[in-house]
Amino acid sequence: MRKSILAIATGAVLAVAALAPTTADARCRGCGVGLGILGGVAAGAIIGGAIANSGPAYAEPVPMYGEPVYGAPRRCFADEEVWSNRHQAYIVRRVRVPCY
Repeated sequence: MRKSILAIATGAVLAVAALAPTTADARCRGCGVGLGILGGVAAGAIIGGAIANSGPAYAEPVPMYGEPVYGAPRRCFADEEVWSNRHQAYIVRRVRVPCY
């Protein structure tokens, strides 16, 4: 999508540049500036509209037929008091428990 937008914008810029008067054309001074500004505004509106209407950059998983979508496993922990022979006291350690 971005490549096609870039190609259209490049074509529009080249078309405006081809229509701009040169120094040998003394009929209209400043017309090229107006056409350049108009082309820039039009290209900016087209590109900005395409970017604003684009989807997210990441792919969201979509469940099919009601089946669950499995992502990265969650890790849930709980604190548990256990007796330590090394410290001769109860210590608190984190243990992994099932997530609900």
